[in-house]
Amino acid sequence: MHQDIIPLYAADIQDQLKKQFAYLSGGRGGDGCPVITFPDYPAFSEIPEKEFQNVLTYLTSIPSLRDAGIGFILVIDRRQDKWTSVKASILRIAASFPGNLQLVLVLRPTGFFHRALSDIAFRFNRDELKMKVPIIMLGSVSELQGYIDKTQLTEDLGGTLDYCHNRWLCRRTAIEGFAQKVKQTAQILQSFGTELAETELPNDVQSTSSLLATHTEKKDKMKEDIRVAVEQGDDILGSITKPVTENPEYKLNQDQLDNQTTVERLLAQLHETETAFDEFWIKHQQKLEQCLRLRNFEQDFREVKAALDIVSERLSAFTDVGNSRSHVEHILKDLANFEEKSHETVAKARMLASERDAFIQSNHYAVDSIIPKCSELHHLCDAFTTETERRRNLLNKSLELHDLLEKSMKWCDEGIYLLASQPVDKCQSQDGAESALQEIEKFLDTGAGNKIKELNKIYREYAHILNEDLKVPEHVYVYLCVHLFILELLSCTTIHKAK
Repeated sequence: MHQDIIPLYAADIQDQLKKQFAYLSGGRGGDGCPVITFPDYPAFSEIPEKEFQNVLTYLTSIPSLRDAGIGFILVIDRRQDKWTSVKASILRIAASFPGNLQLVLVLRPTGFFHRALSDIAFRFNRDELKMKVPIIMLGSVSELQGYIDKTQLTEDLGGTLDYCHNRWLCRRTAIEGFAQKVKQTAQILQSFGTELAETELPNDVQSTSSLLATHTEKKDKMKEDIRVAVEQGDDILGSITKPVTENPEYKLNQDQLDNQTTVERLLAQLHETETAFDEFWIKHQQKLEQCLRLRNFEQDFREVKAALDIVSERLSAFTDVGNSRSHVEHILKDLANFEEKSHETVAKARMLASERDAFIQSNHYAVDSIIPKCSELHHLCDAFTTETERRRNLLNKSLELHDLLEKSMKWCDEGIYLLASQPVDKCQSQDGAESALQEIEKFLDTGAGNKIKELNKIYREYAHILNEDLKVPEHVYVYLCVHLFILELLSCTTIHKAK
């Protein structure tokens, strides 16, 4: 039947269960058969068939498959009824009961006339009842206790079993609601996990950051839902075990034990689901964080690379080696200022390149594309530093050459002045000529460090500066030629006067 396929829940038939024309007290027969009680219910015949079937179907679905397979014991209390109603009740139950039956115990009407009538009628109508299990007519609850232990019977049947129908209904509703919550939570987590697994990684920082925030927000909500569900399960479990907590000698009946087992199983399932989700989330979060880190690296790489290209281009403009000492000093100062301004760019590039090891250590999924970029940054920084140092060395060499030229030219000027200032009549006498010769020799000795004797040696030593590509002014060559000319002139004069 259709109702056998779609499970019934207490919340769906709550109003029907509240009528309590049948209930599952939690009592058990000697071999563990669940006991279903049909208490005195004057309007039993007026119960709609659909409601009757729903309640019986629901009650028989609660015990475990093993217990239900043994069969149910039905206790039909008709002490306040009459035989015709008893017969109708038994026939209706026989026609609608959906489970296996082990035994049917009927508390017959207590009135003398109805008791006698029920005994006679039962004997003659046994075949009409068409029950495939024993039907036993009982005259009192004492006789009933001969079949079911007193501890397994509710108080209205002379037993000691603690049973409250409203409490039972609330607990069944809570347990089934919790089971639905656990099932929905597992489905939602599975759906969310599928969504996360199928998410494509964004290509920019903003989208990746936004995606990480969105997924984290959803995860936090899921975790909160799980926390609430666990709290709900703990509350239900606490209500089931509360009697034992308050009184250690209290014994839970089988239904209560089954409820405890069910809730504990659901809580364990919930914890397992949460653990599996946490493990999956850690991997997903790591992937998103690695993606965000990669996008930040790529963005920083583009910015740093562009900045390095700019400073490298500006460095290439430092081609002039200067046409004077002051000019060279000015260029050196400009180079130092440029180097200082470029330091932040180079330092940032080196720092970004140094992240290579961190990416490797963290087992980043994109390490193969990151390493070449880090190597490129290292190369660009080293090239910039090397070129800057080369330019500085050239300028220092140029400064050294200009120092030498200035000192040499000054010495040449002094030599020219010395020659020009010699009186002609001074050399007419031996003493005058010797005096003039001594002055020139003395002058030559004082300029030992300022003399440029070999032009080829100068060319070799300052080859990197004396290059047309470096735009060395022509006056450098003039200075060199004049210096050598003056040096030759002074030397010749000395030799001539010596003769």
